[in-house]
Amino acid sequence: MKLSDYDYNLPEELIAQMPADKRENSKMMVLNRKNRTICHKHFYDIVDLIESNSLLVMNNTKVLPARLIGHKDTGAKVEVFLLSQKDGDSWDVLIKPSKRVKPDTIIKISDELSVRAIKRLEENGEWLCELIYDGDNILDILHRNGNIPLPPYIERKIPNDDLKKLDFERYQTVYAKDEGSVAAPTAGLHFTKEILQKLKDKGVELCEVTLNVGLGTFRPVQCENVLEHKMHSETFEISAHAAEQITRAKNEGRPIIAVGTTTVRTLETAYQQFGKICECNSASELFIYPPYDFKVIDKLITNFHLPKSTLLMLVSALAEKDFIFEAYKEAIENNYRFFSYGDCMFIS
Repeated sequence: MKLSDYDYNLPEELIAQMPADKRENSKMMVLNRKNRTICHKHFYDIVDLIESNSLLVMNNTKVLPARLIGHKDTGAKVEVFLLSQKDGDSWDVLIKPSKRVKPDTIIKISDELSVRAIKRLEENGEWLCELIYDGDNILDILHRNGNIPLPPYIERKIPNDDLKKLDFERYQTVYAKDEGSVAAPTAGLHFTKEILQKLKDKGVELCEVTLNVGLGTFRPVQCENVLEHKMHSETFEISAHAAEQITRAKNEGRPIIAVGTTTVRTLETAYQQFGKICECNSASELFIYPPYDFKVIDKLITNFHLPKSTLLMLVSALAEKDFIFEAYKEAIENNYRFFSYGDCMFIS
């Protein structure tokens, strides 16, 4: 498998910089794998498209205010991007720029929060750091000092309180619970509480799992031989109740619909590790690419993904690469909005 096989040209103006006026108003491309047909809807049509006996599985992780802006004692500006918490106050982070950072460098974020560099983990700017702060609750401190970690292709050049408030609200799913992610499970951003209630009223069963989105999901593939790419580990949890819901639906032959690629990787990893879906707290390094035999999920709601990304390879494994690239070509021709704040597709 070559990385260049998963490249495509996207006009820059189709990279969504803002969310849709309303979550449910995003456009939705519907792919039928069996008939290889493509049709165009809006997300609010999802209620009509999901069968009443389906199980809808969502990733309920919540995004941390993980982007910190600080300064070294020289006055140089430094960005610290929290990736995952290790032991106590130790975190894996990305530091930018990182070349002039050395072990024991102190980056002051505010009067109540600083970051001490411990050791370099990788040449791409990844470090092990210690958070130094006054107070007991680091989440409260991060909310006061951090910013929502928008992807780099969403530009926020001018500080704007209204935009910051918008991103804090819209870069979270309406069902997000425990903070632990540094990126949103973006397929879920289209759902509203009203749509979820309509699905429940129709008879659709809702199920929640948790995968804390980290570097594994959004780290770019850099090797031309795709099989040499190594996914970073991301923690996930499936409760006893969720495991029972998924197992029962599978045994009854009911459709299991995953909301987002992180949900797919949670379910498929659990099955790979345990031979079934059971209560578990584990970690995923699963890299899904064609060909792949999906053991748990039947259908997928997902956004449009970056060229050469592991996410594009995952959806290509589900719906065949040629069909996915045909759909992406049609999406570009119809001015769909791409990536995190963009439109979505329903692969049925």
